[in-house]
Amino acid sequence: MRQEIRFAGFGGQGIISAGRITGRAAVLHDKKHAVLIQSYGPEARGGACSAEVVVGDRPVDYPRVGTPDVAVIMSQEAYEKFGSAVKPGGLLLLDQDLVEHGERHDVKVVEVPATRIAEGLGRRIVANVVMLGALAALWPAISKEGMLSAILEAVPPHTRDLNKKAFEAGVKYVEENIHVS
Repeated sequence: MRQEIRFAGFGGQGIISAGRITGRAAVLHDKKHAVLIQSYGPEARGGACSAEVVVGDRPVDYPRVGTPDVAVIMSQEAYEKFGSAVKPGGLLLLDQDLVEHGERHDVKVVEVPATRIAEGLGRRIVANVVMLGALAALWPAISKEGMLSAILEAVPPHTRDLNKKAFEAGVKYVEENIHVS
């Protein structure tokens, strides 16, 4: 099993962190293999960035993501650049508040109001963790338990409660609003 995922958005949204956390969940908690490649523009915040993670049940021999199985998109620019790259039958997970999309009938498109949910929790900065919760609820390559453990290990101790709430809110949104097959 080789699964490819691309996270994309702009600097400051925690895109690279989401990729790292996903890789950590795969390796340390789900006992799989994973590699991460990250890319970002010269701007510290606001520029385009992406993180690509390959997860497998064997060592990953080629780390590049070509046509991902899953894309988590958190900005309009990222959607325009990467939205069409998801393989047919794949999953396109979008921040509903930041991305307007065209119709794709060959993939499952899931819109999550991650930024709005994060703002409701008091900190917009955890929108990426809301998306990780939604991802864990939709994508069987990573377990919910493994993802949550990886999140809690990656964030500062004083933010663990907020990040746990953000993760749980993403999972809950999917469970209550999206038909998962």
